[in-house]
Amino acid sequence: MTTTEPTVDRLGEGRSAAVVIASTSAARGEAADTTGPILVDWLRGRGYDCPDPIVVRDGEPVGEALRELLLTPAEAARPRIVVTSGGTGLAPDDRTPEFTAELLERQSPGLIYAMWRKGLESTSSAVMSRGVAGVRGRTFVINFPGSKGGVRDGITVIDDLLEHIQTSVEDTTDHGPRV
Repeated sequence: MTTTEPTVDRLGEGRSAAVVIASTSAARGEAADTTGPILVDWLRGRGYDCPDPIVVRDGEPVGEALRELLLTPAEAARPRIVVTSGGTGLAPDDRTPEFTAELLERQSPGLIYAMWRKGLESTSSAVMSRGVAGVRGRTFVINFPGSKGGVRDGITVIDDLLEHIQTSVEDTTDHGPRV
């Protein structure tokens, strides 16, 4: 009798990803980053080359990290996926969505709506997240909330769509004839 191991979908094989954590307390070493490891493990499990999370203070440091990932390298060297966690709430320095939006060429609000809907299954505060999602060049960017529950909900939603997102952004889908 032989057993076969389940095949792991290695969608990200040959592609890179990056995770940016917006947390002033984690950046100062006053608290542990609890969401970055979850996101990195998810992306690595899907085959992406993903370094450890970039942990920065809320506010302008988030913008600096995103610009470094999305503007500095040549497009071919940029990560195919950039995921942020944190900085999406209502505090004065929660500016992750604003920094992300200014770098996107096209937004995809339906992805955020789907994450809100999933989050509402367990907490009414899910709708307080102001994240954005979209594309710059061939890079998909999405803001997840800063809570472990919000990250897990986001992964549940986005994981099911990741292959379609990636093939759409890379323009490798077969749309068939356009009428």
